[in-house]
Amino acid sequence: MSRSRSLPHSLVRRAKLILMVADGHPNLEIAAQCGVTPPAVTFWKKRFVAHGLTGLHDQAESGRPHTHDDEAVAELLSKALHEKPRGSTHWSVRTAAEDTGISKSSVARYFALFGVQPHRAKSFRLSSDPYFVENVRDIVGLYLSPPTNALVLAVDEKSQCQALERTQPVLPMGLAT
Repeated sequence: MSRSRSLPHSLVRRAKLILMVADGHPNLEIAAQCGVTPPAVTFWKKRFVAHGLTGLHDQAESGRPHTHDDEAVAELLSKALHEKPRGSTHWSVRTAAEDTGISKSSVARYFALFGVQPHRAKSFRLSSDPYFVENVRDIVGLYLSPPTNALVLAVDEKSQCQALERTQPVLPMGLAT
């Protein structure tokens, strides 16, 4: 840890500090070489004795306790991702807040934190057909091991794409110059 180039500088400095303590250097010398105060050397020495290497890592910062437990947040996200609100096509921050009892600002914060954008559909969505899985298995099975002496045809139905009639006959090819 004391020679790491990828760990945070504070953690590397604490590891060096502990190695110097183990070598028997006095607190004032350690503080001067590591760029900390002597009380900091004593603090990290006590933390290392009590917790080992994990004691050198920063502890979670204190602050206001969470108002919503993980289950409430999971329920909110599950609802936003897997259900539709009554009378609407997608969840908004306000409708999700009304339905779950979580404040609008908290819902917006959780949506942003987890990257949930219920109003956007840019990702792949599975079909709502109840026989979708069975149909996929049948089709993939035909491609992987087609029946002997059989012809497999694939027809794709696209209701929104209609064949366009040609308004002009095909023009003959001109002479190359």
